[in-house]
Amino acid sequence: MTGLVKRSLALSKHRTSVALEAEFWAALVAIAAARGETLAALVGRIDATRAPTRPLASALRVFALAERPRS
Repeated sequence: MTGLVKRSLALSKHRTSVALEAEFWAALVAIAAARGETLAALVGRIDATRAPTRPLASALRVFALAERPRS
């Protein structure tokens, strides 16, 4: 695994930064592309549906793991 990569996004008209490992960003970009949406739109949907007690970075990691292809 590599170090954390920080990205800035606009969520609900507010700028925020999220730091994830490059592998998680790659997975989220691939999921968004497969769904025909932007990374920002995907992250926005995840943000809108996460529990208030779960940090956004954690919600993104869990989502990426849940959506990974099964072998």
